[in-house]
Amino acid sequence: MSGKYDVEVPDLTGKRAVVTGGSDGVGLGIAGRLAAAGAEVVLPVRNPRKGEAAIAAIRRRTPGADVSLRSLDLSSLSSVAAVSAELLEEGKPVHILVNNAGVMTPPERQTTADGFELQWGTNHLGHFALVTALLPLLKAGRARVTSQVSIAANEGAINWDDLNWERSYSGRKAYSQSKIAFGLFGLELARRSEAGGWGITSNLAHPGVAPTNLLAARPEVGRSSDTLGVRLIRVASAIGVLGTVESAQLPALLAATAPHPAPFYGPSRFRHLSGPPAEQALYSRLRSADEARRVWEVSEEMVASGLRAGGTGR
Repeated sequence: MSGKYDVEVPDLTGKRAVVTGGSDGVGLGIAGRLAAAGAEVVLPVRNPRKGEAAIAAIRRRTPGADVSLRSLDLSSLSSVAAVSAELLEEGKPVHILVNNAGVMTPPERQTTADGFELQWGTNHLGHFALVTALLPLLKAGRARVTSQVSIAANEGAINWDDLNWERSYSGRKAYSQSKIAFGLFGLELARRSEAGGWGITSNLAHPGVAPTNLLAARPEVGRSSDTLGVRLIRVASAIGVLGTVESAQLPALLAATAPHPAPFYGPSRFRHLSGPPAEQALYSRLRSADEARRVWEVSEEMVASGLRAGGTGR
């Protein structure tokens, strides 16, 4: 951990946890802590080589950890449907779902296999499709669903007139939109669960700012080298101004396992960029129940449309 602070994870023996984006960085740390607490951890990953390396890393730290891989590309709705069908066929209740995977600010506009702007389609729609498909297992497990947003959800807005950024593109604005929508979805899930008696607890977390791979070189999103931003973040993290990969995992870990969870967690120091995890006030952009309902309904329509199209584009 950070060496200064940590969170206490309860005994999770007999619980099944699913963590997206668990092959490296923050997600790997969360998955490892859940496994160390006794949970059976499922890692749906896009890259099987990285997934196997993640399992090896978890088992080095926790010999005998119950952790396994599934194939998932959140930028493909058919892939989401396939892994959901696989988990439904297995029939095991899911007790913890951490929606952690994401992409950030491709320099040029890219689209998913289904024709959606990449960040909207991956960060939000892919997770929306996963959660809604797995509702029977989440209800059976009276699950905790924790969705990882970002400080970027405290800026910008949802571009309702051009959700796919076809008329103009700003990587930062599109990223903010995806995280605002994702946060609104997580809160709407909580409302629908309460109204319908689903037994699901849904909350949000954000990691602050830490030197993860989101802004690092990622050829698959058109970034051949590290951004200036991630280089500066690494320096600021090293001198203690910003968080570390280890500290950045703590808000979501607390959100996913706290006995009496709050709606939203994040780091507690200056501007919530780093520090021990703590409950936080919802960002202004996440407070509208009407906007959350609209996000849910539009997302249902887009996912259904994408699945009908069968990944042939829009």
